[in-house]
Amino acid sequence: MNSRTRTCRVGHLGILALALTSLFFCLGSYAQNAGAATKPSVTVDGAGATFPLNAYRRWADLFEKQFGISVRYEPTSSGDGLKQIKAQAVSFSGSDLPLPPEELAKHKLIQVPMLVGGIVPVVNLPGIADKRLQLTGEVFAAILMGKVKQWNDPLIADINPQLTLPALPIHRVVNAGTSGSVYNVTKYLSSVSEVFKAEIGVSSKPQWPGSVQAVQGTDGIVSAMKARPGSIAFVSFDRVAKDNLTTVMMRNAQGFFVAASELGFREAIANSPLAKTLDDTASILNQEGALSWPITMTTYVLFSATPDNGEEASRIISFLFWCFSRGDGQIRGTGFAPLPTRLQSRLAVRFAQVQAKDKSPVHYQSSH
Repeated sequence: MNSRTRTCRVGHLGILALALTSLFFCLGSYAQNAGAATKPSVTVDGAGATFPLNAYRRWADLFEKQFGISVRYEPTSSGDGLKQIKAQAVSFSGSDLPLPPEELAKHKLIQVPMLVGGIVPVVNLPGIADKRLQLTGEVFAAILMGKVKQWNDPLIADINPQLTLPALPIHRVVNAGTSGSVYNVTKYLSSVSEVFKAEIGVSSKPQWPGSVQAVQGTDGIVSAMKARPGSIAFVSFDRVAKDNLTTVMMRNAQGFFVAASELGFREAIANSPLAKTLDDTASILNQEGALSWPITMTTYVLFSATPDNGEEASRIISFLFWCFSRGDGQIRGTGFAPLPTRLQSRLAVRFAQVQAKDKSPVHYQSSH
């Protein structure tokens, strides 16, 4: 084939595989021309939700090795990430809370779901092993509200007759920031507890009653919980193995006590509007299914529909579309579940909506 230069646009190709073939041909040549063998400077900056942190950092590492484009993602919280992307202070933001269409239009943003994971309660209870303590949504709500104060309270003991519960006070460790994960947990608890809904409600930064330990970020939450026996917190499932945490089994919408797992996230997806009607912003909390994990949630990426120039846009779209279409295969077994393939195919068109402010094309120069 004769050498030539061509401009490749990310477009709605109908079939995701065709889009991938086109994009990765372009990316490979882009990396060659950019000198992928040399150590790149940071060219794409992201910030936002802590929930998908490990996924974005793994993606960034693999992407840089393959294509020579460096990416940095800072876990500042969903709320901060949304502020930064609205101000165009970062190339993209991660958020566990989707913006409504009017907000996206106002700030000229494009939003795409990236992957699915779960939030799991974790405890520091001497003598209680992993996946042994059971909680219902109602009791978990009462604990987080400070209404159940001791681990051997009858409300907990009645659903754990197989355990000898310690006579320890319950110490709540919570996120001090504005968090999409917290929003999803409070949304779940509001759906299963009328008392929680009335007294706390759905919030990304709730006012927790009584004395709680509020710390910044997941690392801080894990450290604080491990430091004090009797503690309870909730974190993303991918942190469980990494930090050797003791998880709680939860009663799901089907009435079964289940452990958090990738299989449980997949079953929640399969029973949700995400798979059935391809509604990409639909909640997947507390779905039917014998294995469904009740606190399963989608995390999103947001990026500008009008970056300053085509070169900048090309780098951003290179990384994000690679994550969207190939990324879930790179993090299999790390605690996240992929989006349904039909939904991915339908959403691929959103990457074609990017148009540079200087009117230059969003392209990858390549020769072959």
